Amino acid sequence: MVTFDFKNILWNFVKRFANLNLSIFILFLISICCILGSLIEQDQSMLYYQANYPVSDVNFSIINWKLIDRFGLDHVFQTWWFFLILVTFILTLLSCTFFTQLPSLRNARRWKFIHNIDSLNRSLSFKDSYSSENNSLIVMIYSLISSDFFVFSQDYSIYSYKGLYGRVSPIFVHFSIVTILFGSMLSFLSGFVAQEVVPNGEIFHIRNIVHSGLLSSFPSNIFGFVENFSIDYNIDGSIKQFFSKLSLVSSQGQTISSHIIAVNKPLNYRHLTFYQTDWQINSLKISLSDSNTLQKKLVKAIINNKDCWLCKIAISNHQKILLVVFDLNSPIFLFNSEGLLIGTFLTNQPFYINDVSFVISEIFTSTGLQIKMDSGIFIVYLGFFFLMLSTVLSYLSYSQIWFYRVSDLFQFLGSTNRAVFFFEENIFYINFVYNSFISYSNKCNVSLGYSILK
Repeated sequence: MVTFDFKNILWNFVKRFANLNLSIFILFLISICCILGSLIEQDQSMLYYQANYPVSDVNFSIINWKLIDRFGLDHVFQTWWFFLILVTFILTLLSCTFFTQLPSLRNARRWKFIHNIDSLNRSLSFKDSYSSENNSLIVMIYSLISSDFFVFSQDYSIYSYKGLYGRVSPIFVHFSIVTILFGSMLSFLSGFVAQEVVPNGEIFHIRNIVHSGLLSSFPSNIFGFVENFSIDYNIDGSIKQFFSKLSLVSSQGQTISSHIIAVNKPLNYRHLTFYQTDWQINSLKISLSDSNTLQKKLVKAIINNKDCWLCKIAISNHQKILLVVFDLNSPIFLFNSEGLLIGTFLTNQPFYINDVSFVISEIFTSTGLQIKMDSGIFIVYLGFFFLMLSTVLSYLSYSQIWFYRVSDLFQFLGSTNRAVFFFEENIFYINFVYNSFISYSNKCNVSLGYSILK
């Protein structure tokens, strides 16, 4: 008895979630969360929020860095309370489906025979009457079937309906939204984002995690290998596109996948996606005339709002030179210790200082990669596909027609939930077929009677 009461209490509790006002309110809360996640920069350091959202009596803004830190507004879509809102919204959709939509569908599939108009508790879109003929029921059944209606007959009453998909599709709309939310939650919980800066020709594994979900797992048996990095330039010298030939290698040294990635052209492997995001110049390889080799690290700087890379080389105790690299195609600029331009040269082109030959034989570069793990993306896409399909099907009108005998007349009643104009076209066609067959039948009966009398 206790179990029975508990089931009733649980059943009634879940049933309360099948409330349209509650669903709208929760959807409003989700919209507020999305607005907050768009207005407040996500996944930044706390120093960033302290600088941009300070706590001050002069600043009348409600949002400050303490509020952001307390409620997790720096990662809104990964907080426990946002997941609770999503779970509640899913519960309202499922409750509405099982307690409202499915009973409505079962009711729509019932055969609703009537024998008088008083037993029909609905507004009618069409009403007419026909004189009783010997074969009225058979002709009406044929007329309805020719208009793609499902027809059921009992005694002198006919019930037919059309467009049941329009009643089924709201159920699939709910399940599609639940699928989208489930896929999003799976992405938040099991996904991660990592960023790596990898020198050209080097092997790397995923280690610099920017953020990750509670259930994230990192592939430890997959390594990446940057085989080559190159840049395409426009005629004016601006960067057109940069590419990285990226290979994924297993722990046994076998190449799993290889692809040339570029901006907006990532490499996809299972649930991993490798994006091309940035690049930089690391160092210069300098060959001297005495067969010695130097490798000098470059420091990034900005000159005239343009990125460049600098390095200093000590020629003597009192003499230094400065090398400035703007990109991989442009000449390298050479300055003396006073900051005066001595000259320009290209890679593999020698230049002389104090009778010593210098050759920049190679410019070492690095490619910037963003690695994203998203296990729920396919589920989200699948949910959106069924959502679009079911939304289109939900616009199909659900029409019902009753045809029953009252004394010497047949009553014709019709009802539809939308698209009244198309329903009127169906009624016109049904009337046309019905009257045509009745007229033809009457003519045949007259001809038969005349031939008998003759």
